[in-house]
Amino acid sequence: MSERPRLTVLSGPSGVGKSTVVVHMRQQHPEAWLSVSATTRRPRPGEQHGVHYYFVDNDEFDKLIANGELLEWAVFAGNRYGTPRAAVLEKLENGVPVLLEIDLQGARQVRESMPEALLVFLAPPSWDELVRRLTGRGTEPQDVIEKRLEAAKVELAAEAEFDVTLVNSSVEQVVDELLALLGVV
Repeated sequence: MSERPRLTVLSGPSGVGKSTVVVHMRQQHPEAWLSVSATTRRPRPGEQHGVHYYFVDNDEFDKLIANGELLEWAVFAGNRYGTPRAAVLEKLENGVPVLLEIDLQGARQVRESMPEALLVFLAPPSWDELVRRLTGRGTEPQDVIEKRLEAAKVELAAEAEFDVTLVNSSVEQVVDELLALLGVV
């Protein structure tokens, strides 16, 4: 049997295209498993419980933290997000490549608890492009966009903490590079 796959963490500033990259990757290679996060955020239109996120209330989230059931968790834009630990470890034990799509705080926590994880930073082609993507979504009020832009500056400055940087100028190219890092292709 080949060596156990390691956990791969995809992170980067809000609006850089992490979700888009992951959707394209999963369409090509559904065997690469994406961890589904728990969140206290309300569902956006079209999001399904257990598919996009596990939507939980604050009490449920508190219990997950207290019981050590989260590999990492963070507060972002007023909501909490976390990665259920058991499912990730089970997939890795069974030889399934695991990808986490999480924020900078979460990536740092994973680095602490699983130092063997590969941390991949998804960078925008430019700051102007990142601003365009964040303001062009049309799903958040202006104050939330401003918070995301401030957070993005901090997140961009953390690039050196990651093992690999991929620049998201072409979704297809980033998907190919990510699949190679996951050991899927």
